[in-house]
Amino acid sequence: MIRAFLALPVPEDIIHRLSGVQSRLRLPRPVPRENFHITLAFLGKVPEPVLEELHFTLEDLSLHPPLLRLDGLGVFGGDEPDALHARIAGDARLLSDQKKVTQAARALDIEIKARKFVPHITLGRFRRGEAQPQTLAAAMEGIGALTSEPWLAEEMVLYRSTLREEAPLYDVLARYPLAS
Repeated sequence: MIRAFLALPVPEDIIHRLSGVQSRLRLPRPVPRENFHITLAFLGKVPEPVLEELHFTLEDLSLHPPLLRLDGLGVFGGDEPDALHARIAGDARLLSDQKKVTQAARALDIEIKARKFVPHITLGRFRRGEAQPQTLAAAMEGIGALTSEPWLAEEMVLYRSTLREEAPLYDVLARYPLAS
């Protein structure tokens, strides 16, 4: 079984910018900069033959490069925040690509949780009680508007995720160019 996900990589200038935001926020558990990505589909643990079949399906899938940009900060977890993220604004191609890869995975009986797609880059995680909502909100407000120039995502990546104590290790299993 391979724990895997499909994501869009993040350009170096955006990584640099987000690393600066992380340090200004002094997050207790920041995501390593090399782990920044925009998840399209978390596949979970998948048998290797099924993942290989998905790979061949994805090679034939017609995906188009979405135009993306940073669009502020947000949290997941409500009153008990468990993650801080940079929101991503994308065009219709982002939603279309996400829907296509999710449908391709589900067609192979890969279980993907049914939830609204919220494009984002996770910057940090919190253990229960580690984030005080008011303090976090004030720190986020201190950052100001987090925006960027738009960039074109030119590839999608299939990653293996190996869980480790300090941070997950992500290995590239395959790359899929996004055709114009």
